[in-house]
Amino acid sequence: MRTCTWAPTTFQGTRIIEKDTKPLSVPSGERLIELTTKLVKHYENLGVSDLLIAQRWWGTGQEIEGSSLDCLAMTALFAACTKSMNLITAIHPGFFNPTSIAKWAATIDNLTEGRWGINVTSGWNMQEFDMYGIDKLEHDERYQRSAEFIELLRGAWSNEVFNYEGQYYRADDLQLEPRPTSNLEVFQGGQSDAAIELGAKHSDWMFLNGGSLERVSRIIGRVEEATRSTGRKVRFAMYAAPICRNTDEEAWEAIEDMLGRVDEDLVKKRKTRTSEAKGMWSDEEDPLSVLDTNEGYASRLIGSPKTILSRISEYRKLGIEMLHLSLQDQFFNESVLPELPEI
Repeated sequence: MRTCTWAPTTFQGTRIIEKDTKPLSVPSGERLIELTTKLVKHYENLGVSDLLIAQRWWGTGQEIEGSSLDCLAMTALFAACTKSMNLITAIHPGFFNPTSIAKWAATIDNLTEGRWGINVTSGWNMQEFDMYGIDKLEHDERYQRSAEFIELLRGAWSNEVFNYEGQYYRADDLQLEPRPTSNLEVFQGGQSDAAIELGAKHSDWMFLNGGSLERVSRIIGRVEEATRSTGRKVRFAMYAAPICRNTDEEAWEAIEDMLGRVDEDLVKKRKTRTSEAKGMWSDEEDPLSVLDTNEGYASRLIGSPKTILSRISEYRKLGIEMLHLSLQDQFFNESVLPELPEI
């Protein structure tokens, strides 16, 4: 099983759970470079296979994470300081043109000898679109724009000269020099019907929010049903925020403490903010889904190392081939993380 974690590009996390600590300020210059690259090298030394460089154009740091450092600049920095870790850059169609991203990505591909992939993010934070003057489109239209983005990117990647004419993008005799050195790996998020259609037709991987075995199984089943008409294979990554302790009881005590400090007003604000993300952040019956912004605790990697490894094996049987992890639990990093490549 592959493992993935967030790149250190956001310095202010959600305040859904009342905290005693103040949010961190963003350093600059050598201090910023040292802080971010040191942590990424630590992840690589832990054996983490993939690093997701996300993009938060704007966020409150309350119900949603704070704004992030730019994904392109930080990918280039992490390309220079890593040797084996795959880099997955979150790219928002609409904010970027696929032709210029194709050129940028071909350069990153050459610099890393093929250690780069794209996470095509159709977007759900409508205020971000308005702030940056981007045509936000209706929900399903955003996925149609993403489909064109991937088609053009793949075409430029695999053809020495490529032409494209779509509703949102076009290219005339596009040539990438230097040429990419590897096959393009495309990730995406989303769990709506439009997202599943995009994945079945165009993507290699789907990032899923955390959830119960039953919920994750249903989503995988919907994708596999959709791929019957496309003949493609889609692989699955799932987000999880582990709580690992010596005993299951200790781990669940930690969860109960967190649940007791949830700010219900911020939970309501988050639901309003994420209402355009159809199919995600929608499991209102699961109290654990509110504890973090990607429902990581709802995956219930909670308990002793033995309990957590057993649960991960169950997800693997469902078809989860990558765990996208929060690595804030040191005991998990020491006792469970080293075992994951063998699952």
